[in-house]
Amino acid sequence: MASTNSGDLRSAIRRRAAGASTAGSRGLRQTLLGSAATLALSWSGAPALAQAASETAASTATPAGGGAVELPTLAVEGAGGAPPADYKIDQPGIKKLTEPLLDTPQTVDTVSRKVLDDQGTTNFRDALRNVPGIAIAAGEGASQGDNLTIRGFTARNDIFLDGMRDFGSYYRDPFYLEDIQVLKGPAGIIFGRGSTGGVVEQDSKLPRLDPFIAGTLSFGSDLTRRLTVDVDQPLPQLGEGAAMRINLMANDNHVAARDNARNSRFGIAPSLALGLGTPTRAYFTYLHQQEYDVPDYGLPWVYRGIAGSAPQIARPAPLPLTQSNYYGFENGNYLRTNVDMPTFKIEHDVNNAITVSDQVRYAHYTRSFDITEPQLYTPASTATPGATGVALLVAPDTPLSSLNVARNQLAGNSVETFLQNQLDVTARFRTAIFDHDFRSGVEIGRETSDPNRDSTIAPYSLTPLLMPSPSDPYNAVIYPSSQTSTTALTQAVYALDTIKLGEQWQLMGGVRWDRFDAAFDQTTDANPVTHAGAATTSFKHVDSAVTWRGALVYKPAPEGTVYFAAGTSFNPSAEALSLSTATAALASERNQSYEIGSKWDFNDGALSVAGALFQTQQFNVREPDPNNPLFNILAGDAIAKGGELSVTGHITPVWEIMAGYGYTFSEIDKSPVTGPTSDLGHRLANTPMHTANLWTEYHLPWWKLEVGGGINVVSSRFAATTPTTAGGVAFFKEVPGYWTLGAMLKYPLSEQVSLQLNLYNLTDNKYYDQLHPAHVVPGGGRTALMTLAYKY
Repeated sequence: MASTNSGDLRSAIRRRAAGASTAGSRGLRQTLLGSAATLALSWSGAPALAQAASETAASTATPAGGGAVELPTLAVEGAGGAPPADYKIDQPGIKKLTEPLLDTPQTVDTVSRKVLDDQGTTNFRDALRNVPGIAIAAGEGASQGDNLTIRGFTARNDIFLDGMRDFGSYYRDPFYLEDIQVLKGPAGIIFGRGSTGGVVEQDSKLPRLDPFIAGTLSFGSDLTRRLTVDVDQPLPQLGEGAAMRINLMANDNHVAARDNARNSRFGIAPSLALGLGTPTRAYFTYLHQQEYDVPDYGLPWVYRGIAGSAPQIARPAPLPLTQSNYYGFENGNYLRTNVDMPTFKIEHDVNNAITVSDQVRYAHYTRSFDITEPQLYTPASTATPGATGVALLVAPDTPLSSLNVARNQLAGNSVETFLQNQLDVTARFRTAIFDHDFRSGVEIGRETSDPNRDSTIAPYSLTPLLMPSPSDPYNAVIYPSSQTSTTALTQAVYALDTIKLGEQWQLMGGVRWDRFDAAFDQTTDANPVTHAGAATTSFKHVDSAVTWRGALVYKPAPEGTVYFAAGTSFNPSAEALSLSTATAALASERNQSYEIGSKWDFNDGALSVAGALFQTQQFNVREPDPNNPLFNILAGDAIAKGGELSVTGHITPVWEIMAGYGYTFSEIDKSPVTGPTSDLGHRLANTPMHTANLWTEYHLPWWKLEVGGGINVVSSRFAATTPTTAGGVAFFKEVPGYWTLGAMLKYPLSEQVSLQLNLYNLTDNKYYDQLHPAHVVPGGGRTALMTLAYKY
């Protein structure tokens, strides 16, 4: 399939981008660079180290004879100009994938820096709304931070930064990111444990040899104030190819239509690169992000039904009555997080065919919290000293104005650490008549998680469901409930080869072995009223797993690909660095996925169209033992299958689009549990059957105006696969679907300065956004954000 007007569209886009650029002032850049560094040291007290780089895949040059392939010098990212300011990205962020995205046999959705900027995105969750097949979940009871599902399966522990796991319980800000890529389907061969439905890869901004200064200053409704700074400066005094870059962010905002909720955070990400454009390159980066929020755990579920009835559907209280209600203590609830993440990476080109890289990271996450989770409990369990809450069955004719919400406090603190080293070798060579892009590596790591948790006991603090009083004095009755320590050691080795069988066929195959050794110790404290619950438990579990991946790729034309892919992954019991009596003795859950798809580039590569059909089966799902509910058994199966379509890039030089649609059918198709509490045949948690997104941007011919807009659609979801029992009735918790509209207007005041207005939820729709089995967080109301952007 030939592209139309070959070369014209990409050339026009490049001319437009070049016309918008201007030369920088070296003195001013150095001044800002020094000021930012001083601010970083004074604010965070942390040294600036380095972050991993992403290398650009080099094209294969086949010699006339056999032997090693003589490749051209690798095009090192950061050595030349800035990445293209486009919605479409051509290369994978994970460099274990050696081929361009067009030839990668897997669905990969990219949210580029330009999309983030055009949408005025200020948090990780909103960035992922651009990806079909993803649904946002609420923070866990004692594990706050970004939470999501991909193609039906939780991806809470499948978030990566520059190829390494980023598992901390915090809310990420994209100020330091070049793009975000979502890789769909099991990928244990690349990432190790997890990745049932897919993973999220964040790619950091890295130093470049073209100097610039950029920044934004934003003000918006709900007292939003935000500042970002991005300064890049070559440092020839440190040697050839040396450069430094600093990204800085300060943000403070309330939330539209949500009382009391507030997000305040600061971040800085300095990085240093040495040897850009040379055979040996080194990168040092450091990420520091701290946050002090008034957290929002939204609304309680209402279990409305008649005693003795069949399983029912539970929903939260109607939003017209509760949209802005805050059930916590405005002077007592908080969430504080600190993230410090230094990374060092070195790459060396042995020759034009072989590159060796080694990356090491230490991450340190701290968290302290006191959060109110609103619950509807029976009057007896809210008043009896020392009791724990019991879900309330609400009679159908009960007026909501008569209900009181119990303030269940979730309090505690935690420290998590992550130390890992990845050694990788990339080789391009020829055997017989076949060319190979080969990647192999070894990973070793140590992860720790040490949370201390407090629990609420009756009597509970109560507040009316329809007229809560967040100004009440903080009077929750809590006590230390557990102290936990988990240490997990990982060792892994993998090999992945892409074999080019001529011009039109490629065969990919790979295998990985993982050993995951987890030791868990926990002390539970006695309830100070009943004196029940004191115990000490210790568990140790070792999982050894082999995962594989295979794919066949056919290229009917240089700009098109048709592929079939299959792969596996595994989920150990201690995947989230926790074990229990119910799970400690169990082997891993196993996942297997199949995908058939096609990708095509049009308009000289400026526009990408892709589609895929997929099926992911999870075997040996952990289910309660029907003979002993204190234990789980590996006796369930879950399935998610469907299809996705996406369009990304330039339709014309002045018109860009990013759009996608995903259909996911999911269910538990095998379970040992029978009766009204069985999950057999039930949809998977937080898995909408339909998701869709559209964002488009257009350059008007008048006054250099840019306009943009889009829609986000999510169909109904269930908060959990298993029901909650209230008054003897089993309730499955569901929220209806929703849609929201957004818009953007940008006006350049000069070659360096632009003014941008973003509007969110234009129609002020009321909807349930973040789901959890114990609470639901409503979406924000209509919001406006005005941004002054500068680049020099």
